[in-house]
Amino acid sequence: MRMFLFVAATFLGFMMNQPFLFSDDNVMPAALAGTWYPGTPQELSTLLDGFSSSVSFPAETPSGGDIAVIVAPHAGYPFSGGVAAYGFKAVKARKIATVVILAPTHHFSFKGASVWAKGAFTTPLGSVAVDEVFAAQLLTADKVFITRKDIFKGVPGRPENSVETQIPFVQQTFPGAKIVPVILGYPPDARTAAAVAQALAQVVGGRDDVLVVVSVDQSHFHPLDQARVIDRAGLAAIEKFDMEALWAGHAAGRMEVDGFHVVGTAMAYARALGYGRAKVLRYATSADATGDTKSVVGYASVIFYRDAASAVKAVVAPLSASQKDRLVRMARRTLDMFVRTRKRRAVDDKDPRMAVPEGAFVTLKKAGVLRGCIGHIIGEGPLALTVRDMAIAAASEDPRFAPVSVSELADISLEISVLSTPREIKSAQEVVLGRHGVIVRRGARGGVFLPQVADETGWSRERFLSELCAQKAGLSPDCWKDPATKIEVFTADVFGETKE
Repeated sequence: MRMFLFVAATFLGFMMNQPFLFSDDNVMPAALAGTWYPGTPQELSTLLDGFSSSVSFPAETPSGGDIAVIVAPHAGYPFSGGVAAYGFKAVKARKIATVVILAPTHHFSFKGASVWAKGAFTTPLGSVAVDEVFAAQLLTADKVFITRKDIFKGVPGRPENSVETQIPFVQQTFPGAKIVPVILGYPPDARTAAAVAQALAQVVGGRDDVLVVVSVDQSHFHPLDQARVIDRAGLAAIEKFDMEALWAGHAAGRMEVDGFHVVGTAMAYARALGYGRAKVLRYATSADATGDTKSVVGYASVIFYRDAASAVKAVVAPLSASQKDRLVRMARRTLDMFVRTRKRRAVDDKDPRMAVPEGAFVTLKKAGVLRGCIGHIIGEGPLALTVRDMAIAAASEDPRFAPVSVSELADISLEISVLSTPREIKSAQEVVLGRHGVIVRRGARGGVFLPQVADETGWSRERFLSELCAQKAGLSPDCWKDPATKIEVFTADVFGETKE
């Protein structure tokens, strides 16, 4: 009863100082202040400063400018706050304008990723605004994104903690930064993870003022020795940047990262932008705070970063003729199996070149006429897996066409386009028709044409860009002339079957 009265008094006192909180449905109040973390500004700020001053980094910790993602726990601050401080202090020197908080749901089963798209979140340290432009771009980037606010609020008596526990750290570390809270659905879904990673990479683009914070704990409620074994396995997969091992380990029950699919999403995002390294900065358990070793929860602080070695490895050799042939044959077998059985074919190519993350499109044609085309601009996973998944998507998910039927298979040919990393150009005159694919973006809208569109249509540069703006981006045909429109180009290595 005393604890209840204390929590109630703290919460009511906070509410008296924030009378506007429930007047706007777009403002998320602090549900955990006074329980999971201090309920007054002074106490909270002092505690966060204490956490930061206690951080002692491992040897050779990368500098903040080379870090794209931090993984931080989301328990009550007496248990995990000191661990979370490691990641935030590692990036404190960076000038961050937008912090994307990727978190798992604890109370709802749903598909996709829910974005809090407007308004603000509040804590005793004040309000932190949502980056509404960034959120709007995510919502238009892929249909996987939804806007269910109840997911962020939790259920009666059990507020959702995965996003809220990160916000005071954001406020203290990056004053003035905006946030984009995103909660991924449960049960874990690899396709959702890939779509979210691709969309994030697309929206972030070349910005260097965006940080992704992954809110996850480690294993739950095992004896200390067993918890350490389980956590060691999960953190080893993360440090190796091995997404396949992370998913397989959880499917087999060998790992228990609480939100492993969120970590996998962030790994795919980081790799797409050239950040292919991970380092555990700190690991602890609840036993360090309570002394109870019979049933513990694990916590870890991890960073995803890049270094000179990974930058060199990002420069990959062109695909050889035999590698292209294997990709085409794999895509054909995948297409036939999926259309006939709705099952996905396993990819077992051991060639390291096939494991390089690259963007790719798969185009299907029937008697020379387009029958489906879907792809990823940014590679968020191994090329072979991307080609496999895009072959399936082109046959079953292109909204312009009905799914491919078994009777059509003999008449369909496929084409693969492996894409370079897009780069921004200053003038539309830099577009080389037939060589460059083009992406246009303005505000929350965007669209893309592959290089071969110019050859297939015979359009002039002006017509090509106008059709791209109107058809793909839903903008005015002359949007490409507007300085506010971002234009990016890329090249494509195009190869495939020749059935016509």
